[in-house]
Amino acid sequence: MFYADKRFLYLILIVLILMNLMSMSQLEWLVLLLTLPGVLIAITFHEFAHAYAATKLGDDTPSMQGRLNLNPLSHIDPIGFALLLFARFGWGKPVAINPRNFDRKYSQTAGEAIVAAAGPIMNFIIAIVLSLVYCAIFKFANSFVLTQVGYIVVTVIQYTIIVNLGLGVFNLIPLPPLDGSKILVNFLSYNGKQWIYEHEQIFYIIFLVLWITGLAGYIISPVLNFLYGGLIQVAMAIFGL
Repeated sequence: MFYADKRFLYLILIVLILMNLMSMSQLEWLVLLLTLPGVLIAITFHEFAHAYAATKLGDDTPSMQGRLNLNPLSHIDPIGFALLLFARFGWGKPVAINPRNFDRKYSQTAGEAIVAAAGPIMNFIIAIVLSLVYCAIFKFANSFVLTQVGYIVVTVIQYTIIVNLGLGVFNLIPLPPLDGSKILVNFLSYNGKQWIYEHEQIFYIIFLVLWITGLAGYIISPVLNFLYGGLIQVAMAIFGL
């Protein structure tokens, strides 16, 4: 989720997009086009998972706000969407929840942590499933891969895996306003929670610095490459490739 001043974020985004557009080659435009389905899938399922988890915990707020669906238009945030296209990390429109509506099986902070974790978990599930599909195509339809349509299909699947992994990893960074901060808070003591809440604005600034300077990419890229390589290797082993 994201609560910072959107006017400031839009200004930064416009600058980043213009810088990217001016330097993009035809090949990069093609990559951007092939990445688009993966971005739509990643954001839509990520935000739907938040809404679904909150609903299962007893909160009907996401349902009342029309978020309990797989319509991309219900979940796209312009800033996060553009960043996923250009930077491989971003976010969707925040799902509003009311922790006071959660059932009594979990504490409010535990419920919020479950809802927060649901988004990245969904992205990782999609990445795992598509890794298996990706390798299955090479195993059982290798001739299809050699066609132009087949090449496009497997490339879109590959980019969708990468985008989902990127969105999942990015959101697990334990800084507000990302999902990882809500997961972290659940495991802290009362004093630890209060300290986080009191210094939340500082963490927002740290997040913005990481994002604007591109340092977030340096943090995410090694993890992303490791996860992607590991998933593909496991999937290949399963299919004997």
